[in-house]
Order: sequence, then C-alpha cells, then structure tokens
Amino acid sequence: MNNDFLLRDVASDDLAIFFEHQKDQEANTMAAFTAKNPDDQEAFMAHWQKILADDTVIIQTITYNKEIAGSVLSYEEEGKPEVSYWIGRAYWGKGIASWALKEFLAHHNQTRPIYARVAKDNLGSRRVLEKCGFTIISESKGFANARGKEIDELLLELAEH
Repeated sequence: MNNDFLLRDVASDDLAIFFEHQKDQEANTMAAFTAKNPDDQEAFMAHWQKILADDTVIIQTITYNKEIAGSVLSYEEEGKPEVSYWIGRAYWGKGIASWALKEFLAHHNQTRPIYARVAKDNLGSRRVLEKCGFTIISESKGFANARGKEIDELLLELAEH
C-alpha cells in the first residue's frame, strides 16, 4: 500500500471537511447530481447521519498525506449495489480517486456486479470508473441539481471478476 493514501472509517470530525468539499461550486457543477442546496449544513448533517446509520451503506474516508481528501461509499439503489465518491478539489489530479475506488472495491465491497452513475460530460470521473474496470451499460437523462436542468447520465457496471 502507498503510505500517502489510506481508507479508514468515517469519524465525526470528517463531516465538517466533507461539508466544505460539498460547498465547492466547481465540484458541484462537475458532479451535477448533488444536494439541492450544497450550502445547507443542517440538510447535509441530516443526510450524513442517515448514511452513517444505514447498515447497507459501506463508507470510508479517503486520506492523502494524513489529510482528509474525500470519501468513497457503496449503497443500494433499487436493490442493486452502487458506488460513489467525492474528492475535494484540492486533491484532484493526484490519482486519489482511482486509488481509493480500486482499494474500496478490493477490500470493502467485493459485490459484483456493482454499478456507478456519472454525468456524461464528467470526463474525469468517467475515466476513474473506467480505470477501475467499469463499462458503460446505458445512458439516460436525469435532473442535475447543480446545473438546474436535465442532463445526460451514464450507468456503468463492474461485472464479475
């Protein structure tokens, strides 16, 4: 394992940093499918308390050089496992998302098939998913809160090993 990177359980202190990451307008625009109001800390905390209390959610904090870089998680959507991640913008372009997702899929959720969704024009996130073995299986439209309109969304699958 690279000593610069670590996945660990989420600590309550992590949430304030996750909230700061969520408030980044550029990150929201890129992610597209985000909270209705990324600046609403009360809604953010309520959402995270729900996530942390859900036994079907597996979630890890991503650290880079002992700093909190983001989070990676899996959850069930319509009875199917999906993964998601969020990396603070200061950590983009360092290979953190690719490393974290590969590590998460190898050690924290080995369920296959497993799915992921991404805005079609979010080429960075799409590249991360494809590096980790996900392939596009369908395209649809969905309302993107961060953009205030319906956009193209891709559904990707990581099949059996």
